[in-house]
Amino acid sequence: MLHRYERAGTMCHLRFFRVHLAAGLILLLGTNFLAAAQPAEEISAADWDAMVGRAARFLESAQSEDGSYSSHAGTGITSLVATALMRHGRTSQDPLIAKSLDFLEQNVQEDGGIYQSGSRYRNYETCLAVSCFQAANRRGKYDQLLERAEKFLKNLQWNEGEGHDRSSTSFGGAGYGNHNRPDLSNTAYLVDALKSLGRGADDPALQRALVFVSRCQNLETEHNDTKFAVINPDGGFYYTIAAGGSSQAGETISGGLRSYGSMTYAGLKSMIYAGVGKDDPRVEAAYQWVQEHYTVRENPVMGNNGLFYYFHTFAKTLDAIGEEEIIDQHGVTHRWRSELASELASSQLKNGSWINENERWLEGDPNLVTGYVLLTLSYCRTDGE
Repeated sequence: MLHRYERAGTMCHLRFFRVHLAAGLILLLGTNFLAAAQPAEEISAADWDAMVGRAARFLESAQSEDGSYSSHAGTGITSLVATALMRHGRTSQDPLIAKSLDFLEQNVQEDGGIYQSGSRYRNYETCLAVSCFQAANRRGKYDQLLERAEKFLKNLQWNEGEGHDRSSTSFGGAGYGNHNRPDLSNTAYLVDALKSLGRGADDPALQRALVFVSRCQNLETEHNDTKFAVINPDGGFYYTIAAGGSSQAGETISGGLRSYGSMTYAGLKSMIYAGVGKDDPRVEAAYQWVQEHYTVRENPVMGNNGLFYYFHTFAKTLDAIGEEEIIDQHGVTHRWRSELASELASSQLKNGSWINENERWLEGDPNLVTGYVLLTLSYCRTDGE
């Protein structure tokens, strides 16, 4: 009997030691380590289809009579939702998609842009519409529309036509139009639109965009000699170098512009689409930042600000890179597609939608957020479909 109690006491001491050792490791490595180290369960094909089906039914119920989604916010959400549904098997003949395409066609302007009259977001709205019409284009139905839209977007790009040569920090960028300066988010949308049209690295507009993108990176290279490049050289990206520079994440103590998740993925993806190789110092530094800030729980440095924009950009970028796994700063290997899909599955609402409790950047709109999620999931499926 004595031996039994001695052994039990020894085991209790061992368990106590192990628990406190684990707690010490968590404190040492950061509270995200334990969550990051847990492998995500693979979503079954049946559960995946049910999740997407619920989302599609929500969007069917949310579509307005004229085929739009949240038209008070412009044409962008309609383009994004229709594209998302097509990436999950809907075609342009589907009544849901056909109505949205009709709505978008009614907003094709004389200058070739696709935006609501009086909009201050012409680049953003037209870029999303280009990707949508390109996804729906069969037998050249939208060739002329897309040709005019592409010309419109290239005319909007900041270059010599606006009095900005290569020496200007605005050169090559695209913007909303209401802030009188380009930004990385709009420039990434431009790059995405051109990529969807099949434009390659030799396209002059893509190369101009690359100049702007490179200057929004916290990294001094032959492509970036701006004043911020050396202040916070962590390889990440911020919102814009133009008009004096700014970051939605604020400034560092030393006066640099803080890098954050969504813009770092946007910058990295844009570089890849513009033909920059994996061995380029810009891509290597950005990818290292991604590894050091890997998470599917928040927009790094920004918390839940722009969370679902981040998820979409995260997935599209990592799919473009072609890496199935990422090793984080703790040496933990992540199967990012499974982890992100599991995170999204756990946050779907009963009505099939998703929403961000932080309403910044329109993410209080379930139409937009559900569209983001469906786009995100289209890059996450791992069963070959």
